[in-house]
Amino acid sequence: MVQKAKILLVDDRPENLLALEAILSALDQTLVRASSGEEALKALLTDDFAVILLDVQMPGMDGFETAAHIKRRERTRDIPIIFLTAINHGPHHTFRGYAAGAVDYISKPFDPWVLRAKVSVFVELYMKNCQLREQAALLRLQLEGGGKPAVGAAKEPAGLLAELSARLAAVEEQAEALSKQLDDESADAAAVATAAHLERKLTGLRRALDALEPGTGTGAPPLPSQN
Repeated sequence: MVQKAKILLVDDRPENLLALEAILSALDQTLVRASSGEEALKALLTDDFAVILLDVQMPGMDGFETAAHIKRRERTRDIPIIFLTAINHGPHHTFRGYAAGAVDYISKPFDPWVLRAKVSVFVELYMKNCQLREQAALLRLQLEGGGKPAVGAAKEPAGLLAELSARLAAVEEQAEALSKQLDDESADAAAVATAAHLERKLTGLRRALDALEPGTGTGAPPLPSQN
């Protein structure tokens, strides 16, 4: 049974959180509420999230400050952040969001379909990342056991390695198509940041998988990053 990804929704207004839940419910993932930056940081201490939707204008710790704390923590620094804001002070304000580590910056009112599509990209990447890590861990156990299949495993290490490589190639192909689509639609900073984030993640996964190839002499590699 595939575990659902968690999406963190951060906004000080309950009606905004309710609206986000209505928009994202079709993704059938676990939606976690946080009504302040402080509450969001507490949630990030114990749970792993596929993506964070973060309101910019909040009393106390605003979205920019919250993002800065998230990016300073090793555990959470790679979680994609999508800023949501009801104010628009021009390019300088927008690029402040990107400087804070956001992969996208969306002004309210936003198109529900666009927001759901953007979030689904990061959910899919997160799920593929988790799936690959679990399979890499199984293969690692088999290799450390002298090539004997682990209990309940139906594939030999070579076959499983080939399957992992094929699955990763499929994700790489999807990411390449997404990057081309983003480039076609817009050349703004959001598209560039999203494509760069996907590329970094997939490069790390491919490197970890290549290290498992027989004859590399590197032994069992570290598992890919969870985030």
